[in-house]
Amino acid sequence: MGVPGLTGFVEEHGGFLAALRVQRTKLVIDGSSLYHRLFFACGADVRHGGDYGPFAAAVGAFFDSLRACGVAPCVVLDGGRDAADGKLATLRSRAAERLRAAHGLSRPGGGGDGGGLLPLLAREAFVQALRRLGVPLAQCFAEADREIAALANRWGCPVLTLDSDFCIFDLRGGYCPLSHFQWQSVCGGGDALGCYIPAKRFSSEKFCSHFGRLNKTLLPLFAVMSGNDYVNLPALEVFFSKARLPGGCCGWKGRKHARIQGLLNWLSRFSEPTEAIENVLQYLKKHQREEIRELLQASMEGYTPSDVNLEDFFQHGNYESQAARKSDLPQWVLDALTKGELSPFISDALILRSTFLHVQVENMQRSSAHSTALPIRQVIYGLLLKISHTTEAASPSKQISKLPVVCEFDRIQKTLKKTFVQAASLPADFCDDHFPLDKLMEVPMSCRLMLLLETLGVKMSILESVPSHLQLPVAVTCYWTRSSEPKVKLHQLKALLLMIIFGELHRTTNDPDPTVLCFEDDSIVYNQFLNEKEKKLQNIEFDLDAAHSFCQWQCCLQMGFYLNQILSSPLPEPDLTRLYSGTLVHRLCQELKSAPSAENVFSLSPKMTQFYQDLLNTVNSTVPPDFFQKKTKTKSESCKKKKACNKTKASRCAIPETQPLCDGNRFASLRVDD
Repeated sequence: MGVPGLTGFVEEHGGFLAALRVQRTKLVIDGSSLYHRLFFACGADVRHGGDYGPFAAAVGAFFDSLRACGVAPCVVLDGGRDAADGKLATLRSRAAERLRAAHGLSRPGGGGDGGGLLPLLAREAFVQALRRLGVPLAQCFAEADREIAALANRWGCPVLTLDSDFCIFDLRGGYCPLSHFQWQSVCGGGDALGCYIPAKRFSSEKFCSHFGRLNKTLLPLFAVMSGNDYVNLPALEVFFSKARLPGGCCGWKGRKHARIQGLLNWLSRFSEPTEAIENVLQYLKKHQREEIRELLQASMEGYTPSDVNLEDFFQHGNYESQAARKSDLPQWVLDALTKGELSPFISDALILRSTFLHVQVENMQRSSAHSTALPIRQVIYGLLLKISHTTEAASPSKQISKLPVVCEFDRIQKTLKKTFVQAASLPADFCDDHFPLDKLMEVPMSCRLMLLLETLGVKMSILESVPSHLQLPVAVTCYWTRSSEPKVKLHQLKALLLMIIFGELHRTTNDPDPTVLCFEDDSIVYNQFLNEKEKKLQNIEFDLDAAHSFCQWQCCLQMGFYLNQILSSPLPEPDLTRLYSGTLVHRLCQELKSAPSAENVFSLSPKMTQFYQDLLNTVNSTVPPDFFQKKTKTKSESCKKKKACNKTKASRCAIPETQPLCDGNRFASLRVDD
C-alpha cells in the first residue's frame, strides 16, 4: 500500500517520528490495515485455512486497551473498486503475489508468515468482532483513504494505519503508524485519565524541513512520481534517467532509498506543484507532455481529503457520496454496504461486473477451490444483475446470450487468470418486474429462504433439528459434501462436524450470556478436548488433499454467507470465530484417518454425542446411502478408465473455449481468458 519505499525511508530516519501518548481522544482507524496487522501479530494460523478464534481475541484485546485509555475509536474500511477501476493493475499484481505465497505454503516444509496471505474469511470475522464489541464502523464506497483523512481533520485527531499514503495527506492530528502503536503496553494509572498508549506520530513538518524548504503541497507530486497504487508512469523513467537529482538517483549504485532522497531534494527547489510539473515535462518528448501533465494533476487530487462527511454517518447514519450517487445502486444496497452488512465483492459485481476470488493454501494441481462454489456465485450474480425470467422460455442459445456475464479473477493452477461466468437465471418470483433489485426486500421472507435453500440443495425440514445459528453452515456443509471434487472423504466430514461441536462447547462454556445454559458435562468435555487438542496432534505432516477440501468448504461458506446477506438473512448469520479453526480441523482429520474411534471424544457428554450424531445424520440424509463407500474397480473397469484417459489427453487441444459447467443443470457456461 502507498508510496513504494517510503515506510522504510521514514523508519530509517527516526527523526520524522515524534513520541505520542494516545489517551482521551478520538481515533480514526484504517480498518484494512488494522485487521492485517492484528491477524499476523497474534500468530494465528494461515497454512491450515485460518484460526479465527485467536484473531477475534486479539481484536477484542486491542479495543479493550483503547477503552482503558479513554480513546474513542471509529473504524473505516475500504469498499469495492472505484468505477474507473484505476487500481486494477495493482490488485492483479498483489493477487499474483498472494498466489505465489499460497503455493509456497502448500509445498512440503512450507512455512513462514505466509507472505501477507490472509485466510478467506478474515475480513468477515473482523467485522463480526467489531459488531460484538460495539465499535463504530463505516465501509466506504471505494478506497477509504480520502474519507479517513477528511474525518480525522474534521475531528482534529490522529489516523492509525500502516499506509505510507498518510505521510502525504495534510493531517491536522497526524498519522500514527501501527508498527509504533504499543497497545499491548498500556502505561500510567488505573483510570482512563492516567492511562495512555505509547505511540509515535509522523511529523510532516520535520519531514519537509529535512529537505530544505520543501513545501507540503509538493508531497502529492512526490507520491505520484514515485509510483503509488494508482499511478505507474513508464514515461517518468525518462525524467529519472536524465535529471540530476540531488542526493544521487543516477549515481546511487544500489544505495537504499536514493531515489526518494533525490526526488525530494529536487522538488524542494520549487515553490508549488505547477512549477515543478513544468520542469518535469521538459525532460519528456513534446507529444507526451500534455497527457502526462493531465495525469499528474488528476492523480495528485487523490491526496486531497474527500468531501464525504463520515461524521454525519457516525452520528446520524447518513452517507452521501458523489460516487455512490453516480452508481445508481438501490438505497438499501448503499446503506448495507456502508454499514459493512454487504461485502465489497457485491459492489464489484454490481458496478464493474468483475470480482477477485482470493487464493488459499490449496492443491495448485487441482481446480481452484472456488470452483465448488461457482453455482452459488452464479445465483448471486443473477440476483444482483436481475435477468428476466422470460429468457427461460427462449431457446438455450438465445437464453445464454442474454445472461449477464461477470469477469472473475481466479487461479488456474499457479497462474492468475480471468474467467467469464454467466449469471444464473432465477425463479420468476425474483425476476419479474414487480421485484427488481431495489425492491428485493419486498419479496416475502419465505421466498428468499426458499431461494437460499434451493441454491444450497437442502430442504428446511432436514434443518429443523439443527440450532438456528448453525443452520446456514450445516446447509453449506450439505452442499459442499455433494459438490466437492474430488469427493469429500468421510473422515474429513466428521472432522469438520467435530470442529463445529467444539465451537459450540466453547460458546456455552465461555459465553457470559446468562441465557446460555452450560451443563457440567459440557465443561468437563470442553476441558478434556482442549487438553487432547494440545497434546495429540502437534507434529503432523501437512495433508494437502484435506487442506484443499477444507478450502472448498470455506469458499462455499463465504458465498453462502454473502447470498444470505443479500437476501437479508433468512437464516441467522453464524459466528465465524467459533465456527472454523484450521489447525483443529486438520488435527481431527489426521486423528480420524488413523483411528476412527477418535470421534468418541464427546463420550462423557451424552448431549454433545447426540448433537454430533444429529449433524452427521443431517448431512448424510442429503447424499446417496453408499456415498462414502469405497468402490473397488474390476480389471476391465481399470482398462476402460485408462483408455478414456488417453482419449482425453489426445483431445484436450480440441476443447472449445465455451463449454457447459454441468450436464443438465440450469447454470450457464464459462470462458477463460489470459
